[in-house]
Order: sequence, then C-alpha cells, then structure tokens
Amino acid sequence: MKRKKTILGGCLLMTVSLIAFTPERKTPAPGDIEGAWEIEGNPKRVALLVDGYFTVTTYKENAPEFISTMGGTFSYDGSAMSGALEFNSEAADQVGANFSIPAKLDGDKLTVTYEDGSSENWTRVDKAEDNLSGVWRITERESEGEMHDIPLRARRTLKILTGTRFQWAAINVETGEFSGTGGGTYTFENGKYTENIEFFSRDNSRVGMSLSFEGDLQNDNWHHKGKSSKGDPIYEVWSRFE
Repeated sequence: MKRKKTILGGCLLMTVSLIAFTPERKTPAPGDIEGAWEIEGNPKRVALLVDGYFTVTTYKENAPEFISTMGGTFSYDGSAMSGALEFNSEAADQVGANFSIPAKLDGDKLTVTYEDGSSENWTRVDKAEDNLSGVWRITERESEGEMHDIPLRARRTLKILTGTRFQWAAINVETGEFSGTGGGTYTFENGKYTENIEFFSRDNSRVGMSLSFEGDLQNDNWHHKGKSSKGDPIYEVWSRFE
C-alpha cells in the first residue's frame, strides 16, 4: 500500500507518495510555466521553475531571515505539477518522495490548490528566457592554481537561474542532507555577472551584499571568476545539468 504524507516545508503544501523513483525530466514549454514566481509578504515566498527543476523558498526580507527551501524535478501537464523532491531543508526524510498537485496557469497568475481545498495565487516575476536560464552544476574549481574536476555524485551543488533570479543549493539526493542555499536577483551583461543576495541560509548577515564576477558562457559551460561572499578568490566552471 502506498503511504501518503503531507509536506509543509514552510514553502509549499503538497500531497506526496513516499515511493522513491527517478522521473523523466520533462521540460515545460518556454513562456508557459517556466520562470520565477512569488507570493509577496513578510515572509516572502519565491518559486523557480526551469528545465524540469523547481525550488520554493521562504524567507524574511525585513530583519532578514532564511526560513526554508525545497526543490526537485517536476513536469506540468496544464492542470497539475508532478515530480520528486530532491531536497527539503526542514524534512530530509521526504527526499525521494513523489508528488502531484493541481496547478492552473492563467497568464501571469498561477493558482495552486491544496488537498484541504484551499488555494494560493502566485504572480510571475519573469520568464526563463535569459542565456543563463537553466539548471547548472559546478563541475570544476580552481585550487592552488590548478583546475580540479568535480564529478557527479549524490552530494552536489546546483544553481538554478530564471530570467532575473538565482538560487544555489548544496544537497545530497540520496541521504537528504541539506548543506546550504542562497539566492536573490542577478544580472549578466557585457561579461559581468552580478548577484544581489536576498537570502543566505548559513549567515543572514550576507543578505544585501552584491557580488560581481567575470562571466564567460562557452556553449554549455559557464566560467565564473571573482571573489566569494567571504572575500576569497574563486574560479569555477558550471555546466548545464541535464
């Protein structure tokens, strides 16, 4: 018998079946459901949907505070979103659970209906149409003057970008371990990539910082050079994650 459980990660209410599986990565049509969505308020909720991957994050902007995040794979058939969780900052045991939740798209509004009959209206922030839009995985990092490969393992760091928003997440898709996340808005112009941090799970004092990097997009590899939020020099290569 399938065991049902309700996920309430401070982000999004979903009914899931706790049967682990690996769903086919289906990409919704550009201009459809893909992009950044939000529910304004304090706390604020932001959802990123791109290339068959989603994140939903809750955080406070005034007196900055990270609250929770979750994410994973998804597909959308016009009436419901379904997929599997790959991380949940509040409930590691829910990683691997699959879900299906009614969702209706009407222009720049997305209505999500929960199992108790209540619903929420999300407002579109952007569409995932920028060159950097997609899901990226860090695949190389410079250390002591040499580049070192970072092979794909269960423990991974992903960065999800839509047209104007970004979020990175360090996760383990097998154990459910959540190591950290950060996100906000970004720009990428004339070889300069700038992040404006709106939430940072490890240190709320980082909120409000702007970090600029040299950015060079070479096919499906994004070369990223500058200084971290701690001021340490970094040179990384991120590759599109399929």
